[in-house]
This record gives sequence, structure tokens and C-alpha cells, in this order.
Amino acid sequence: MVKRTDSNAQRLKRHKRVRAKVAGTAARPRLAVYRSNAHISAQIIDDDARVTLVSANSYEASFEGKGSNKEAAKKVGELIAKRALEKGISAVVFDRGGYIYHGRVSELAAGAREGGLQF
Repeated sequence: MVKRTDSNAQRLKRHKRVRAKVAGTAARPRLAVYRSNAHISAQIIDDDARVTLVSANSYEASFEGKGSNKEAAKKVGELIAKRALEKGISAVVFDRGGYIYHGRVSELAAGAREGGLQF
């Protein structure tokens, strides 16, 4: 009998390993990414104060288009960068959430960089 691996459990294991090394501070908060089959979301988090400073996602009412493609991920990246710059945040630490840095995750990062965030 062939056993299927639980890909989400493996992702959570990778995420836990990365989070042991990556933390957001007030000076450089963490840009955390969550990707589902239908949507993508990002948050900028200050781990010292345990507070979310800025968030953007593809399931907001104002978001137009499909949320499960690379164009949507790029729009979310640009949106979170715009909101972060409005709050005075220009430098962040990127947390890919255990996902492979490819496809929608890399497009979100590219959109955030184009929007003015540095990481």
C-alpha cells in the first residue's frame, strides 16, 4: 500500500523551521504570506508586540479579478506595499510561510518590491 504524504503537514514543518530563525521587529516587521487554492493573503506583523500592522488579500470586497493566479498575487503584493508605505514601513523580512518561492509567492514578493518595500 502506497502512503500519500500530507503536503500541508510538510509545509507547516518547513514554516516552523523558518520561523525559528525569522522574526519581525518594530524596525523590520515580517511580511507573512498565506496561499490557498482560491486566494492569497499577506500580513505585515510585528512579532515583538504581537500585532498585525498591515494586511492585504485577494478576498477583500474591493479586490477585482480571480484570486488564484499570479496576476492577483502581484496585485496583493503591490497593495500591501502601498498600505505599508502609508504607515511608514519601508523595510520588512519576507516569510514565505513554508511555501516554495515560486509562482504566486514569488509574484507577491515581486509586486511588493515594485511597490517600494525592501527585503
